[in-house]
Amino acid sequence: MSTNSLTLDPAPNSAPNPAAGTTAIVIRDIPVQVMRKPIKNLHLGVYPPDGQVRVSAPEHLTDDNIRLAVISRLSWIRKQQAAFQAQPRQSAREMVSGESHYLFGQRYRLEVIERRGRHEVVVKNNSTLQLFVNPGTTPANRTRVLIEWYRQQLKARIPPLLVFWQPIIGQQVSAWGVKKMKTKWGSCNSQQRRIWLNLELAKKPPECLEYVMVHELVHLLERHHNDRFKALMDEFLPPWRIRRDLLAYAPLGHETWEH
Repeated sequence: MSTNSLTLDPAPNSAPNPAAGTTAIVIRDIPVQVMRKPIKNLHLGVYPPDGQVRVSAPEHLTDDNIRLAVISRLSWIRKQQAAFQAQPRQSAREMVSGESHYLFGQRYRLEVIERRGRHEVVVKNNSTLQLFVNPGTTPANRTRVLIEWYRQQLKARIPPLLVFWQPIIGQQVSAWGVKKMKTKWGSCNSQQRRIWLNLELAKKPPECLEYVMVHELVHLLERHHNDRFKALMDEFLPPWRIRRDLLAYAPLGHETWEH
């Protein structure tokens, strides 16, 4: 979901290519990760945090076909990479009093309070996150406490959204979950009818969570990001592009993203 991506039709009359799996190539000084899959169209994506380029290509496409497809979109790729580089990023969190942390788009000041007892997080005066921990709790364990609290906050918001949106879209999920994801805000297994939502959505504005929820539910109707998918998004959530952009330009966490 955090990806800036598009789908390109494969070049006609391309010769079969026996190579399969994942390879790395460099095109005009841009590293490109190529994954060959049993798909019909070539999919090109630019991923956070630094704009890594990944291509999912039909197994029959030659390397030359792939290079031409990437070269034809070089200006678009550089534009997406520049957008990621300009995106504000938080510095590494040390889990000490005075730091800024976000909950559903609102900024809070962290107040670490050491005392004997159960670890917990409490919102105070709509401006402070009080983190209660035992004396001597390490920064890593303080982080775990806060992450689990974020997980609880996000999980509490998901069921009402499902109750509202599933009848509108006409699709039901069999299961849903929350997990940390490095390159997507959400994912959908249309066969198992299971959706996953990125834990980081607990830090983003609520309308971002709703957008990702609708996005994944629509994937139960259309697997690909094609014209039909966009038309369905227009039908169910007309301002979805505004929300997508809000999510795309919200501050990134300090974590090292992997691909």
